[in-house]
Amino acid sequence: MGVIGFVAALASPAAGGDWPFVWLAAAALAAPCNVWLLARKARHEGLSLLSGRGRVFVLAILPPVVAGAVLTAVLLAGGHPELLPCVWLLLYGAGITTGGAASIAAVPLMGTLFMALGIVAAFAPATYGVPLLAVGFGGLHVGFGFWIGVRHGG
Repeated sequence: MGVIGFVAALASPAAGGDWPFVWLAAAALAAPCNVWLLARKARHEGLSLLSGRGRVFVLAILPPVVAGAVLTAVLLAGGHPELLPCVWLLLYGAGITTGGAASIAAVPLMGTLFMALGIVAAFAPATYGVPLLAVGFGGLHVGFGFWIGVRHGG
């Protein structure tokens, strides 16, 4: 997922004013990749994504994702794409933080850092939006993915 985030960040300047659609395409690509990876890990551990911790995670992350989708449509329709990095980072972070409460400590920590980037995006100049998305959806995913992989086996 982090690699997809970095690719979106690199492609965003070429898209100009359509940069949000680059990130939406990246999210559409990353989501099924994430589900596949989570399902693979759950199978490896003899668990189900639809019960226990997997169910808790899905139920916790779904409301912020739905809120993010609705706010994305509203902000794009209203001509305010500069607010999207704040919304995306805050809501994704909220979902990961709450969903990760039933996981290892690194997961809610990552969510909290996403939220911190969202707060920075709320007060930073609009030109910082895409770089902050790159730090979050690229850097945090790669960094924490590596950390979790090394310390917890994936």
